[in-house]
Amino acid sequence: MVVPWKAVCAVALVLGGVASTWQVQDWRYGKQLAEQARLHTETLNQLTMAAATAQQAEQDKRLALVQRLAASDKTHSEKMTNAQKAQALLRDRLATSDLRLSVLIDSASAGGCSVPATAGAGGVDHATVRAELDPAHAQRIVAITDEGDRGLIALKACQGYIRSLSDP
Repeated sequence: MVVPWKAVCAVALVLGGVASTWQVQDWRYGKQLAEQARLHTETLNQLTMAAATAQQAEQDKRLALVQRLAASDKTHSEKMTNAQKAQALLRDRLATSDLRLSVLIDSASAGGCSVPATAGAGGVDHATVRAELDPAHAQRIVAITDEGDRGLIALKACQGYIRSLSDP
């Protein structure tokens, strides 16, 4: 059998050409893929940096809010303690008869009741009729006002909390 060397050489040249073409295309596409990978990496790095910056900003906001709330809580606690001390002092003074509570009585509605006017130059009422309260009643009034004071202080604290949440 005779080998057609011309045909074998032609096939070898064609296969060599195809292989070299594939090699050139591999280099060209390899460069393109490497460029795409580099751009993709840069984009991911930029997104990561933006997310880290946003996260730090949110952490700073949260820290500022926590500090404002801690200061508000401290102020609320101080106000509550001061109110409780003042009420305790008032209750003690009422219990020891060091202080007496009295109420103003409208002379027109006294209805002929002979309640004497409180004498004394130190008062702010001029010739008004006053009646002293029983110490037990005075204690109950002070207890009611104490609860009211604590409620108002708590309300102000809640309002401050809501304001601090709504303020950026």
